[in-house]
Amino acid sequence: MADECFGHPRLAAIYDALEPDRADLEAYVRMTEEFGARRVLDIGCGTGILALLLAGRGVEVVGVDPARASLDVAAAKPGGERVRWIHGDATALPPLRVDLATMTANAAQQITDPEAWRQTLRGAYGALRPGGRLVFETRDPARRAWEEWDRETSYAVTEIPGVGPVETWVDVIEVTGPLVTFRWTYVFAADGRVLTSESTLRFRERREVETELVAQGYVVEGVRDAPDRPGKEVVFVARRPEQAFDAVESGRESGV
Repeated sequence: MADECFGHPRLAAIYDALEPDRADLEAYVRMTEEFGARRVLDIGCGTGILALLLAGRGVEVVGVDPARASLDVAAAKPGGERVRWIHGDATALPPLRVDLATMTANAAQQITDPEAWRQTLRGAYGALRPGGRLVFETRDPARRAWEEWDRETSYAVTEIPGVGPVETWVDVIEVTGPLVTFRWTYVFAADGRVLTSESTLRFRERREVETELVAQGYVVEGVRDAPDRPGKEVVFVARRPEQAFDAVESGRESGV
């Protein structure tokens, strides 16, 4: 299920205006070039910013997301016809053989259920060609980012063309172990409409992530500091082994 901020048509339509700084995506564009990727799967593509950036550079891109409203926004953008948009998630993809799979922003942390996380990693693995890579970012739980998520520090009023002023702020609702639940509030000045969107993120330790990647057949090539948030987030780079038929694939075929 997609959170309301991505799945509600009115909120999906203003998402880009509320999140105008996507400097975090520059690292993914550079990695696409670094790895010579010509075919990319963008998992949790949202409103399609990264997918369209890559497609504009001649990369063949598949964007998948569970939020239909966000996909509608993405597909309607200039160049949207260059990307193959799929409504769903990485656990039920059509046959693909991509060079690179990505999960940007909060996509990896939004998969909070351990089994769903395993299935997502397996789905990405199955979509990669042998030697292909999965890259994604996650916040360092030791930095306790949620302690700064409150109305006082997050309150903003954004003037959106064709919409008018929109007030926004975030409040943390609950912190239970590695799970942090928070609520965004949106107030539309034009008609007084108030919408909310609750989200839960899972803050995984580095060792936990690496252990699960290896368990799903990946080779962890490296853990990089997120250039836009140094010391706060890390980017995992994991590779599907060159062997086309490895232990994980063998286990699947035998029903394990």
